[in-house]
Amino acid sequence: MADSGKLVRYISPVNPAVFPHLTLVLLGIGIFFTAWFFVYEVTSTKKTRDIKKEILVALVASIFSGFGILFLLLSVGIYV
Repeated sequence: MADSGKLVRYISPVNPAVFPHLTLVLLGIGIFFTAWFFVYEVTSTKKTRDIKKEILVALVASIFSGFGILFLLLSVGIYV
């Protein structure tokens, strides 16, 4: 634990040099799952749809897209 009179510099757990690479990878995966979701919705009928699959694919797409956008903001200097 640090002294009460001494400040300790914060070090990011992720190296800022890899922010652009993480952006591309995470947004690429997010776009893939988003496209999969749209194709699934367009090609399935009311009888063949599965709500659990829809929610799972949409959740995965939103998580990857969200973290991709976070690292996009960090890579351009908008610290959130």
